[in-house]
Amino acid sequence: MQIKIKKISSDASFREFYRVKKNLTGSILVRASKDKYKNLIIYAAVNEFLIKNKIKAPKLLKEYFKNEMMEIEDLGNHSFFDYIKHKKNKFKNYKKLIQIILKLQDIKLKSIIKFKKYKIKINTYNLTALHKESDLFFHWYLKHNSTKKNFYKFKIKIKKELNNLYKKLYFQNRCFVHRDFHVSNIMIKKNKIGLIDSQDIIKGNLFYDVASLIDDVRIVLPTHLKSKLFNYYLSKTKKIKLNEKSFAKNDFDILSVQRNLKILGIFVRLYKRDNKNNYLKFLPYTWRLLDLRLKNPLFNNLKNLLNKVVTNRNKKKIKF
Repeated sequence: MQIKIKKISSDASFREFYRVKKNLTGSILVRASKDKYKNLIIYAAVNEFLIKNKIKAPKLLKEYFKNEMMEIEDLGNHSFFDYIKHKKNKFKNYKKLIQIILKLQDIKLKSIIKFKKYKIKINTYNLTALHKESDLFFHWYLKHNSTKKNFYKFKIKIKKELNNLYKKLYFQNRCFVHRDFHVSNIMIKKNKIGLIDSQDIIKGNLFYDVASLIDDVRIVLPTHLKSKLFNYYLSKTKKIKLNEKSFAKNDFDILSVQRNLKILGIFVRLYKRDNKNNYLKFLPYTWRLLDLRLKNPLFNNLKNLLNKVVTNRNKKKIKF
């Protein structure tokens, strides 16, 4: 038997990926020397859970958890980003992803997922979790992109304003949330859509994955297409009553802002801590997305605070 092993590009975690070719068959070897419980065991458990609920995900082929490795199904190297970037009618293709989100939201999510000898607890998005994520903006982005005087002065004010906004969320903890539903975590193989990087699932707001997809920092979509996709979701979901739809746009905007503040922090952390400078190229567009959502009058106070403390966000290249 002829076996070829080739290292492939890793994600933003501590995992390493290797494409394995055995004669005519292939697989992916995943190695995680740090936090193998989350990076391997939970990932394998969630993938199995998704497959049981008729969502395509990498199937576990062999586990070597004691050796910090596992072998999973290869969903190919063609992401939705690769598929969509040159398409003219993006709406037609994006509708398929909205349908995947709807399918995820129909899953009956229990508080515990059983997998082999393990019991995986599924947490909920509460105020603490929302703040823990957006705090990355202060710990990494703002800390390295503001004077100390501004940093400490505005951190408290911005956190207070974010707290007020998070308390306004209406559709809380209603469904399965992938938590990182973006174009690079969606694979296309033989015209079938598969999800990867699913280990962070949580029970949360209907609009978190919708915001992750529509306001994805990795691909620039025109505003009219974003609105069209948002309205398409609203027209198809059965989770929202007619008298609740007035709350939808505010929830979407709040979660888009929360997520993209988190992303600013994560991408600077990847650069500063992990020497992954490739993520800095996404920062200017992340700010464009934030500014788009901050137009909602709901964010007037937050917008004023951010305008005072962040000065170089409109540059084509943000340096640290």
